Amino acid sequence: MWGARGTTLLGLALVAVAGLFNGRPLYVPGIALVALGLGTAAWVRASAHGARIQRTLGAARVVEDEPLLVELEVRGGRVAPPSGQIEDPLLAVPAPLAPGRRRTRLRIHARFARRGLRTLAAPSVVFRDPLGLAQRRLTASGEGDELLVLPRVEPVLAPGGGGEAATGGRGRPLAAAEVDLEGLRPHRPGIPASRIAWPVFARTGELHERVMRADADARPLVVLDLRGAASEGDADAAVRAAASLCVHLAERGGVSLLLAGDRRPLAIGAGGHGWPQAHVRLALARVGEGPAAEGLAGRRRAIIWVAARALREPPRALARASGVVRMLVVPGAVPGRRPAFTVAGCTGYELERVRRVGASQPAGTAGVA
Repeated sequence: MWGARGTTLLGLALVAVAGLFNGRPLYVPGIALVALGLGTAAWVRASAHGARIQRTLGAARVVEDEPLLVELEVRGGRVAPPSGQIEDPLLAVPAPLAPGRRRTRLRIHARFARRGLRTLAAPSVVFRDPLGLAQRRLTASGEGDELLVLPRVEPVLAPGGGGEAATGGRGRPLAAAEVDLEGLRPHRPGIPASRIAWPVFARTGELHERVMRADADARPLVVLDLRGAASEGDADAAVRAAASLCVHLAERGGVSLLLAGDRRPLAIGAGGHGWPQAHVRLALARVGEGPAAEGLAGRRRAIIWVAARALREPPRALARASGVVRMLVVPGAVPGRRPAFTVAGCTGYELERVRRVGASQPAGTAGVA
């Protein structure tokens, strides 16, 4: 394809031939080609001189699959650009420039299907003439923009999707976790009515009394294990499940979250205190990393282990834990096992309760119920 330079050279060649061989008819096309090549090059150069392109993100953080408003603005140079296109990694195909206008604005509603830190390459604009003989590319200054995609939160559902899993009722492990979370114990005769946990009675139909607990062990603990994931999709599902469980339990009094590299779990309060930090940590969690679970053995309250691989047996740290409620959450489902709840493409199973002192089963043994 002939560019502006090739067109100009062809015109000069025709003029030279006309002069050497006295071919006057060649002067007209030769001069026209020279003028066309030089004119288009000068037009595009003037359009690009002093031009700039700018991208503005609506937010530095966005949740998976939620729309993010992105604005692109191109300001032309000395003259309005004849034509061209805007290129950006968020565009499926380049967007055309408004011809004859020195300013073009473009809005993009972008969505991101997976969590993590994204670095968006800088946008660029290509100025060209209508014939495509000359063009100039201008790229925005800087190294691009960073965007953090947070894992989305999904509802925790009872088996079969029939409503929330922790709304109460006998045999609901998350309801039991709430009891442990709020520092409650079964009601004893003679306890004043002011100490009865009426919200729990409304959900479960069972009387419990409030117990003041000052230690963090009174909250249920969500443990995220991203080791051995069969695919990135399974790892992302595990992260979404952990995030959903944290929000679900935090709304009911508070929860703790243990991630890889942490010796102490992150505390998330009932009012959402601590959740933004935990949400960011979940977004940046790396596949292949597991938690330091040495402290689970002496933990008395609910433990929910979220794994990124389909385990049929609980991890050793969870099996040896002494929590009254112990649950294993895995991607998909375990055939032949009775699920306790589903969340974000994962299924939760309650382990056999740890037997009290004097029971026949040794402490620390467990199986999926």
